[in-house]
Amino acid sequence: VDHEHYSKERSASLDLLLRFQRLLVSKLHPGDCIGHVPNTYSPDLLGVGSLLKKYTALLCTHIGDILPVATSIASTSHRHFAEVSRVVDGDLTGILLPELVVSIVLLLSKNAGLMQEAGAIPLLAGLLEHLDRFNHLAPGKERDDNEDLAWPGIMGSFFTGQSCRNNEEVTLIRKADLENHNKDGGFWTVIDGKVYDIKDFQTQSLTGSSIL
Repeated sequence: VDHEHYSKERSASLDLLLRFQRLLVSKLHPGDCIGHVPNTYSPDLLGVGSLLKKYTALLCTHIGDILPVATSIASTSHRHFAEVSRVVDGDLTGILLPELVVSIVLLLSKNAGLMQEAGAIPLLAGLLEHLDRFNHLAPGKERDDNEDLAWPGIMGSFFTGQSCRNNEEVTLIRKADLENHNKDGGFWTVIDGKVYDIKDFQTQSLTGSSIL
């Protein structure tokens, strides 16, 4: 019962912080106002900008304290990473930070001068190293980094849920390998996530290579 009460209380406090965050963003968003003189801001607007900076500083301080501990625990095993990720996703890091980043990018596109004046962006930049260390622990990270991009010939089965009879019998071909092979005179093509060698068919076809 105490755990459930704590969870509800925590959710209510996070909801309150999220509402406050959205209020700050809405006050700074220019909307459809016209006649604004560039680089001149009212004291009220500068005050909201200063408040956003203080709020961002407190949020970043909390996340900066949490993430190193989370990274340390998550590095134990994939199971620990999954559990820690679930906790972090329900914490300030997973609830407030993503929306704050998107909101600041939006405000920056609308009024770069004001956001530079507010000074919240450098505070967020300080979290990049912590986030990068945590994300590098994600299962599959090495596979993703080794591939140039999510080429259908490699990753298609992961997204469609189709499983091969025996993964050891399947040769995975990167997009770069396919391009290099074709540059050397080969003729591989991809159809529905599978790579086909149509070099022999090319010599018999009357349609030409461009159509193939």
